[in-house]
Order: sequence, then structure tokens, then C-alpha cells
Amino acid sequence: MASVTLSAVRKSFGSTEVVHGVDIGVEDGEFCVLVGPSGCGKSTLLRMIAGLEEISGGRIAIGERVVNGVAPKERDIAMVFQNYALYPHMSVYDNMAFSLKLAGVAADELRRRVDEAAEILGLRDYFERFPRQLSGGQRQRVAMGRAIVRKPQVFLFDEPLSNLDAKLRVSMRTEIKALHQRLKTTSVYVTHDQIEAMTMADKIVVMNAGKVEQIGSPLELYDNPANFFVAGFIGSPAMNFLSGKVNGSGIDIGAGINLPNPTKNLDAGRKVLVGVRPEHLAVDSSGVPVEVVVVEPTGADTQIFCKLAGTDVTAVVRERHTFRPGEAVRLKPQLTYLFDPSSGARLA
Repeated sequence: MASVTLSAVRKSFGSTEVVHGVDIGVEDGEFCVLVGPSGCGKSTLLRMIAGLEEISGGRIAIGERVVNGVAPKERDIAMVFQNYALYPHMSVYDNMAFSLKLAGVAADELRRRVDEAAEILGLRDYFERFPRQLSGGQRQRVAMGRAIVRKPQVFLFDEPLSNLDAKLRVSMRTEIKALHQRLKTTSVYVTHDQIEAMTMADKIVVMNAGKVEQIGSPLELYDNPANFFVAGFIGSPAMNFLSGKVNGSGIDIGAGINLPNPTKNLDAGRKVLVGVRPEHLAVDSSGVPVEVVVVEPTGADTQIFCKLAGTDVTAVVRERHTFRPGEAVRLKPQLTYLFDPSSGARLA
């Protein structure tokens, strides 16, 4: 196992720079997730770690070894792809054993490693099957098994669950996390799904437009977002944002409504963005008035889509309610965040 260190890493395609001086440190044995919207540079970054994409500047190190000019096969990494990348004419056993055969591993050692990986992933009964005879989840297990048998220093995952249905994605998330806890191999995982990031990661790197917005544990990012982008990206449903102005009694968001001011060191009249998570809005007779637009019961909780001072707002409540569209209710913010409208930075 080894750490992965990216120092001022840049990537340009022609005159267009798509990754702008990224610095990331992944500790030995850590599960690090790169998350962000499509086109933010996360997959490009992963491919540069793998050696599949040449870097335009900076340094990438695996352990103590700088790998900028090292060929992919010599980096001691194993990559699991979105589309599984299995050989269709080979059985499950041969797919898992192929890289070891190329490396000249002795037959008894090869068999032992494949058996060991198959036992971990529940693939022992599928050795004679071909990829076309497997479900999506089984194919993904074979792809992971092929990576495990190599016993690499680093696992790289490029959106491995995006082709699976919703229920299978949830179970595979748990399987990959359990696998990491068992093998304790340094892992870098790319996804655009922040729920995957929150549930699987030891460390999350939030990316946007080729830059790192914030790095931290899942709960650090949820509780203490550094800026407007991270606050809106982490959490589901997404954080609500309302434009407001500081006054003597709180934050004026219009329509004669004041929200609590979580910080007391801002000058009156200053414009701010107020952020409040849907789960931090409680139905309370002392709250602010909203108009119900749509109610969506999900079983465990209820999502209420409503209008607050003319702005669309979502609330998530655990209690059972029988609100109807057009009805007036009161919601009380239990926790709010403030952001600068120009820079997006959080106002402490």
C-alpha cells in the first residue's frame, strides 16, 4: 500500500486548461472520493494518476516515487472502469487471472489469488460463465476481482456504479466499502453522485471547473461547507438559498420576513445569501410563513416544496402531515449559513 500525492497538477488540451494546479494528499489505506459535476476534471485527474493521461504540469507521487514519466503498467495500480472492460470471449476465471498470466505468476499462486478474490466477492460459482451470462452487478464484481488479484498499491475507481440500477447501486456501495475495510488498500474513487461520496469516503475532494473547492471528511463538508458551491452540492435534497440583507433583528429576505442571523459581526445593510438545509426546516407555529406547492411523502419522511418570500424552498420533515397545495404553514429554520453573494465564500 502507498499514499498518493498530487502537487500543483495541471492538465491542458491545446490552449485550454481543464485542471488548474490541484493539490491533493491521499493517506496510506485511505478511501478518497473525487466528486463534482460532469466536466469538473475528476475523471481526467484519475486518469493522470493511472498514467492514461499525460500531465501538463506539477507532480504525482505514489508512495515516495514520483510517477510523472512512469508507464501505467509500472505504477502498481489497478483500475476499475465504468463499463467493466471485461474480455467477452473469456470466462470469469480467465478474466480474473489474465493479468497474472501476463506477469508470469506461477500456476499455483495464480489459482490461490483468484480463489481468494472470488471468495471475498462471492464469485466462486461463476468461474465458467462468460460476461454476457452475468448481471451488471456480477460483472462489476468480476472487474473488482481482476483488480484485487494483482494486489496493487492503489485502487482507482472511475464511476464504477453508474451503469447499475438504483437498488443495486446501494448494495454495491456497501460491498465496495466493506471490501476496502477488509483489504485496507489506498483507493481513489470518482463519482458525480454526492450520496456515494458521503456514504463511502474517508476523505472527499469536491471539485468544480478543474479546481478543488474543499477537502474534508463527509461530515466536515456537510457541517462546515467552505463556500456556496460546496454547500449546494453536498446534501440531498440540496441546501435552500435565499437572498437577504442584514438588519438589526436578523436577515431580511423580503415580504417582511426576517430569518435568524447566525453571525453578529456583519454591518447592517450588507447583502448576503442565506443557506438552510431542507432537514433543518421544522414545522413550527413560531416559524416563518410559507405556501405549500407540492407534498411528496417518501415513507420515512415527507418533502414539502413551498414558496418562502417568493423563493422556492424544500423542507424535509419526519412527522406525518396532511398539507395540501396552496395551504399556508409555518417553518422554523433550526440552523442557517451565510455566504457572500459575490465570492460565494462562507461568512463565519
